[in-house]
Amino acid sequence: MAQPALDVFHALDSALAAAVAAAAPSTVRIARGHGQGGTGIAWSDDLVVTSNFHCPDKTTVGIATADGNLDERDAEVIGRDPGTDIAVLRVTGGGLAAAQFRELDGLAVGNLALAVGRPGKTARASLRAVGVLGPEVDTPRGGTLDRYLESDRQIPRGFAGGPLIDADGKVVGMNTRTLVRGADLAVPTVTLRRVVDELVQHGGIRRGYLGVGAYPTKGGALIASLDDAGPAAKAGLFVGDIITSIAGDAVTGPDSLRDTLADRPGETVKVSILRAGQAQEVDVTIGSRS
Repeated sequence: MAQPALDVFHALDSALAAAVAAAAPSTVRIARGHGQGGTGIAWSDDLVVTSNFHCPDKTTVGIATADGNLDERDAEVIGRDPGTDIAVLRVTGGGLAAAQFRELDGLAVGNLALAVGRPGKTARASLRAVGVLGPEVDTPRGGTLDRYLESDRQIPRGFAGGPLIDADGKVVGMNTRTLVRGADLAVPTVTLRRVVDELVQHGGIRRGYLGVGAYPTKGGALIASLDDAGPAAKAGLFVGDIITSIAGDAVTGPDSLRDTLADRPGETVKVSILRAGQAQEVDVTIGSRS
């Protein structure tokens, strides 16, 4: 190999090793039972983010120590969101080294990335490339990823819940194997921030709730039932009303009604209806459910 090419190779080699070394202290081991280990990311002094699908309610977290061993701590899940495969654990004793996160701005398809895991005692790394970068997408489990981030190949077993890092060792997302079948996604930093804040404050993701049962009909969603004392009933909506829009967003049936409500818990909005063929607007304060 010619010397300039060799120099480039060695520089890349050193940079990737340095990136893993930077991320390793904040990459923790999550005990799953039966001797199995998974991975988590230190979010703050006493919080860890990991994959919801694999995480027991109560477990132990292994934190890397200077002598190469693991400091095993008790940990308990304080919130889950199956829709984004995120669980947040509180770790007894604190003292974690929080990871450095970055947004996806400046990241491009083809950029090198590393999946980092700690299914055992030591940190492990898997070299990959950014395979797909896309816009917001809804997941099959009812969540939303603010950006779609997929690496180019399957992450190794035990890496789920661990970080996908850039060449500087900064976390661009949390690896997940189970959120979308056949896709090796990373839940991006922007989604992690949004979901973790909700889980810490509320233990779950609050989603907008109107308190109606609805069926599709021409022009909207037909109210077929009302929850007693629910938001719709309190606002004066009736069985037989047809909801045509919420806050100006068109409603075409129960699915779009649910989607339109999802991000509006606590908001007071204009709900447009057809009642006996006449268009009306009603102010409704959207409820919330976790």
